[in-house]
Amino acid sequence: MAFPASVIMAGKEQAAVGFEPSDHVCRRAGVLPSPVAPADKLGVSRQALSGEWPLNGVRLREDGTCGWYVWSGRTLSHDPDFFVPLHVEHLVEARPEVAPYLGLPPGWRFLLAPDHEDVWFDGSVLDGPNLV
Repeated sequence: MAFPASVIMAGKEQAAVGFEPSDHVCRRAGVLPSPVAPADKLGVSRQALSGEWPLNGVRLREDGTCGWYVWSGRTLSHDPDFFVPLHVEHLVEARPEVAPYLGLPPGWRFLLAPDHEDVWFDGSVLDGPNLV
């Protein structure tokens, strides 16, 4: 599966094309892109990988990962095993609809459902690991 070229971090050797460029979402939000690389790790719920809706994403500050956490459903579980580590490229293979949002910088969130999109800044997630 192709990976959006605009999501690739400068200097990374992976090259790819396809998908709506993430800088389009960033332009609409009025922010500079903060790209990720296909081999970067993020946290994802197993339910998100299985195709459940709605799809939620929040980007924290980078701390050993690219900062993204993606889950599905209306509530966020506090189970310590809720999120599993995954490479960005594998998330994009399973849920290509997230690709345009992965260039949003830390502090940004998205909520996706069929025929629905919401993107907003939440500065509270920059103060600590609180995802909700």
